[in-house]
Order: sequence, then C-alpha cells, then structure tokens
Amino acid sequence: MYFAQAYSTTCTIFNSTHFILIIDNLEYNTEREHLIIPEYGRHLQKMINYAKTRETKEERNKVAKGIIAVMGNMQPHLRDVPDFQHKLWDQLFIMSNFELDADSPYEIPTREIYEERPDPLKYPQNFPKYRFYGNNIKTMIDVANTWEDGELKEALTYTIANHMKKCFLNWNKDTVEDYVIYNHLFELSDGKINLKDSEEDLTDATSLMRSKNKFSNNNSNNKKSHHKKNTNNRQRKRY
Repeated sequence: MYFAQAYSTTCTIFNSTHFILIIDNLEYNTEREHLIIPEYGRHLQKMINYAKTRETKEERNKVAKGIIAVMGNMQPHLRDVPDFQHKLWDQLFIMSNFELDADSPYEIPTREIYEERPDPLKYPQNFPKYRFYGNNIKTMIDVANTWEDGELKEALTYTIANHMKKCFLNWNKDTVEDYVIYNHLFELSDGKINLKDSEEDLTDATSLMRSKNKFSNNNSNNKKSHHKKNTNNRQRKRY
C-alpha cells in the first residue's frame, strides 16, 4: 500500500513537471518569424532558412531542389500549368528574402523587380460630359457611323436615341424633350448622325418608365415566391 501511494505521488510529480516544461516550450504565432508566403506553412519556411545556412553551393543547390519538389507536391493540380516550375523557383527566392545563394534554371528575381509598383490603369473616358448615358452608347454610335445609309441604319439610329432617352430618365426622373436627345446624339456622333429635323417622335417617357417598373416588379415577385417556397420547405415535417 505504501509503495502504491509513493508510486502514484511520484507519477503525479513527474507529470506535473513534464506539463510545466511543455508550457514553457510553447511557441505562439506572435513570437514566431513572419511568414512571407503563409500558404506554404512554417515548416517549409524553416527548410528554406536551413538551406541558407549551408556552407557550400553544392549543398544549397541540393536542398533547394528538394524544397522545390515539396512545393510541387503541395500543389499537384498545377503541375500541368505552363511555367509552373518557374513560379516555384521565384517563390523560393522570395521566401528566402532574396538571400539564398543557389543556382536556378530560370532568371533569379531581384528585390527591385518584386517591389516595383505597376503602372496605373487607364480607365476609358470617351465622353465624360454625358456620363449618364454610359460607355456602351458611344460604342453603339461608333458602330452606326460605319454603316451605310439605309433602313437598317435608320432603325439602329432611332434605337440608340430611345435608349439614350431611357438612360436620361434613369438619371433625371422628370420628362425630357426629344430635341435634347437629338442634340446630344448629334454631339456624340461628331455631327455624323443628325435627327434634329426629324418628324418622328421617340418613345413616350411614360412607356419607357412603365417597362422599367414592370421588369423590376417581376423580379421582386419572383424573389418573394422563391422565398415563400423555401419557407414552406423549411416548415414541412420530414419523417
């Protein structure tokens, strides 16, 4: 009995000491080294750090090739992608903070290229004066200018004018006179489309807005009916 109690006490003390040692050796992410590409994990980053410490270039090359093989196994779905190996080697040097002195079958990237900022994108500004028409209207007008005079071009021209009127009403809910649309169309087409003397009227503003409201109401009704179906399915008992 005495030996059993002594053994139990000894085991308790040993387990407590072992648990304290484990607690003392715990590593928290806030105290660890920053991961340059976190997707590969901390173990791969340690392998790269180990490769940097090898004394001879032959050893570094051998370890680097092994790391590339591990990186490829982590992304097997990209093996058939062109230049996949090139990407892996670039990522290897990036994760080494450009400090790994090893040979590469591709051009070794530099810090300057990696940190270079891209050129700003040039957004199309075809006609910033009438932005409420959108860029597609300008494209349609350019296409209409390339057509030969005839019924098809006339039909396309009036279709563009009606769409411009609808876009104008989306921006300004009040009514708009046809001559305003004709003047804008004449200006946007660089004077090539002239409907100022036309006797044909465009679609009435009420009809244009009615078609828009009808379409929006149909979408809202479909959403409500779909929500109602889902609600009924959720409340149905299943056996």
